[in-house]
Amino acid sequence: MSLRANSLAALKIPDPDGKCAATMALACEIATVNPTEVFPQPDHLPCRPDRPTLVPVLKVQKRSTHTVEGRAALLHSLAHIEFNAIDLALDIIWRFPDMPQQFYLDWALVAQDEARHFKLLNNHLSTLGHQYGDFPAHTGLWDMAQRTQGDLLARLALVPRTLEARGLDASPPVRDKLLSAGDQPGAQILSIILQDEIGHVATGNRWYKWLCRQRGLEPMATYKRLADQYSAPRPRGPFNLEARRAAGFDEDELAALGA
Repeated sequence: MSLRANSLAALKIPDPDGKCAATMALACEIATVNPTEVFPQPDHLPCRPDRPTLVPVLKVQKRSTHTVEGRAALLHSLAHIEFNAIDLALDIIWRFPDMPQQFYLDWALVAQDEARHFKLLNNHLSTLGHQYGDFPAHTGLWDMAQRTQGDLLARLALVPRTLEARGLDASPPVRDKLLSAGDQPGAQILSIILQDEIGHVATGNRWYKWLCRQRGLEPMATYKRLADQYSAPRPRGPFNLEARRAAGFDEDELAALGA
């Protein structure tokens, strides 16, 4: 099986440990990329475990990080984001054909990073007496993936460059909350994730701009059109401009955020 076929197989695994193991094993297939292969759309993607219970975003209860239960709920929400991020990276590999080989290799490495992040968070969650599935969670990231499943340009614009880029802004305040609550290990995990996510957003930026060039499109105007077309959430500050620059956003894009 090729890297793309194995990515689809991993996406179909509901068990978190099994999905992470299959994702980490993708390194064995990086030399077997078939960009032209087209797969039929499977039913019920992604396959999810029975827990956590999925609820609308506004129904996810916020808790104080100065209690063990509150920190556990926060870490659980972060683990859920990373679990969804594994699925997003796997999905972009199998779903969209006819890209350069490096495109698929790049996203395989992203998927492996996300699996590692999930395991770091879930292992730390266990030290607080909890595990993934113990708290309700939402499906915001995957909802956008479903809306953009017919257009790779929209997927790149609105998932890594919008939703995942929001993590660059949100990670430092969350890390500081964990530090103020005395959770040094949790804060260290957030620092690792932030550095890796800069690279992930950079991958999205690089391939978005590459595809805009291929289609003869101006990136900023195209982004605005796609954000409107797919009802993407508007980015809200404060923005981590240093991290966004490192992730490949140019000064005109950063100025547009402020506007």
